[in-house]
Amino acid sequence: MANIAVTDGMDPVAVNNLINAGHNVVEQHFTQEELASGALADFDAVVIRSATKLNSEVIEKSSNLKFIGRAGVGVDNIDLHAATKSGIVVCNTPQASTNSVVELTIGHLLASCRHIPRGDRGLREGLWEKKLLKGTELSGKRLGLIGFGRISQGVAAVALAMGMECHAYDPYLPTKIAKKFECTMHDDVDSLFQLCTHISIHCNLTDETHHLVNHQRIVMMPTSAPNGVSCGNHIVNCARGGIVDEDAVLNALNSGDLTSAALDVFEVEPALDNPLVQHPNFHGTPHIGAATLEAQARIGEEMVTLLIDFFQGNRPHSALN
Repeated sequence: MANIAVTDGMDPVAVNNLINAGHNVVEQHFTQEELASGALADFDAVVIRSATKLNSEVIEKSSNLKFIGRAGVGVDNIDLHAATKSGIVVCNTPQASTNSVVELTIGHLLASCRHIPRGDRGLREGLWEKKLLKGTELSGKRLGLIGFGRISQGVAAVALAMGMECHAYDPYLPTKIAKKFECTMHDDVDSLFQLCTHISIHCNLTDETHHLVNHQRIVMMPTSAPNGVSCGNHIVNCARGGIVDEDAVLNALNSGDLTSAALDVFEVEPALDNPLVQHPNFHGTPHIGAATLEAQARIGEEMVTLLIDFFQGNRPHSALN
């Protein structure tokens, strides 16, 4: 039997499955100070989402920890080097939330081009702005995808079905994968910004990708589609906060260099005091990419499998170190 801490919530069915398998599960969120003081020291495993930060200090104090499960995809809130040094296996659930994040991304793309957030806000304020909210279709526009993993491939499939022309930048994937999705792979991320009126982010946050979307690249973006339609330019990020330079986005919205921006993730969360969220041409969501009943059920199911496999002496299929 293993002692398992679940710090950021988990599907109840998954928790019950772990208990039925003979494990002790404690559902409790810990503050960063509590974590740094050894709150996880008596646990064999911990399951986290994005709210819990496991830095080197926390890992060093978690002397009994053998397994870290990231219920989701991004692991920038885990010090992988420190975990590996301490002999802790780190796993994520890369497939479980794909559909949910794809759908949210498409939703933000549509909302950007059809002025859905502004229309809603106007109605609530007693305004009937029909003549001011003439939008553009996604069909016939060029979509640039930064990163081309499972989620980005799903977005490409939907975008193609809607008539978009898809381009991608991912230095870690062979070109033949993009060709399967009728997507043009680029060797240089700048060429994506120079060509595409719509950009969607789907890469991990690393030193290399921090503020990858910055002022220099935003001003490269065209504002007209290949057929001459003045569609403006639009950026969507449902990946990780910090990839987009939010100050640069706000300045570009103010100057008119950028038509709209939609973020589900922010460099500092919660983003309640972020001036960007007040801009009329911005709309956002509070990091809900994987927040569907279906995704959380799949994430829980996959995490149970990973934990049971690990404590039976097997190497989990999604181990990252």
